[in-house]
Amino acid sequence: MHSTLNFSTSADSNLSGVDPQRQLELTHRSVKVTVIVFLGVMITLGNIAVLLVITSSVAGWSRNSRYFLLSLTAADSAFGLLVMPLNLWVSLLKDYTDGPDALCHIVAFCNATVYSTCMYTLATISLERYIAVLYPLQYSSLMTRKRTLLLIAFAWCFPPFLLSPISFPDGIIEVQFSTASLVCNPSYSTNVGYSLSLTCLIFFPCSIIMTYANLRVWCAAKRQRKKLRKYDCARRRRHNVASRVLVPVMAAYFTCWTPCMAVMIYNAVSGSSVPEWIEFVVVWLPTSNGFLNCIFYFWINRSFRRKFHLLFQRRALALCPRLAVTLGLSTSKTQFVSGILDNNNSVHERSSSVSSTCTLLSLA
Repeated sequence: MHSTLNFSTSADSNLSGVDPQRQLELTHRSVKVTVIVFLGVMITLGNIAVLLVITSSVAGWSRNSRYFLLSLTAADSAFGLLVMPLNLWVSLLKDYTDGPDALCHIVAFCNATVYSTCMYTLATISLERYIAVLYPLQYSSLMTRKRTLLLIAFAWCFPPFLLSPISFPDGIIEVQFSTASLVCNPSYSTNVGYSLSLTCLIFFPCSIIMTYANLRVWCAAKRQRKKLRKYDCARRRRHNVASRVLVPVMAAYFTCWTPCMAVMIYNAVSGSSVPEWIEFVVVWLPTSNGFLNCIFYFWINRSFRRKFHLLFQRRALALCPRLAVTLGLSTSKTQFVSGILDNNNSVHERSSSVSSTCTLLSLA
């Protein structure tokens, strides 16, 4: 009986003594999955709302502007609809003891392509705004519809061509699934030259274009604001729209993308990895830029909010007329507002340069 008691005691201790390290890993993993899912839902919902609005005409936004903004919305939506589901799917299917495989290479290629396309798209938007504000008379000849579509095609087609070596399982780039960030990451330490060239061809050129273009636009708006103050004292009370839009856009861009690029260069040069949670934050931080873009490029714009409110009224009337009457959304009022906005849209569609200058000089 004494031996039986000892056996049962040792068995109970083995059953209750679950590896605390394993428990900690599972807890960390559940927290990471929750954060990723939350980001994906926020990015997807935000960009769906944006798509509902900019697929139609918005006061103050020209056709070229809508093309670029549609491209940005599509790139941001890919974070929530492609990057996050693919990596979560791999994290559920892949055995962490396995080495690199073809699936991880494809997922890593998709990740890098979406990230790069988003940066190129932000750079093309900054370039288009720079031409519209500083060269309004030459805008029609410089930013034709064909050149606009070519810039968008370059932003979407050049990254897959540049990053194609990542997709080959037996290529020069090793890809492994990282349990720290739950992402299929290229092992840039195996080829330092290629890693640095990616940074020099994607992040630094886009950052330079965005910084230069937005800085010039901000300076032009500031000079114009000073001139207006001399002739109209009432305008002194107006908010600085350029600072309220351009400064947050650039701050969000560098805050979200710089840590990721810095860690990538550090891993390539030193050959060592950063701590687990630092890697998780810097890898997924750029995806939050897909949600911040919805705020800084769209929701901060009064014309966008008006159009979204109008579309919401229309759908409320179509889906639930009783609810619309309860909320005070009458059909005649909606049609009246719709007619005003549509007429304004036809006027504002004439020139992107005029609308861009007015946007910078008027109250948002």
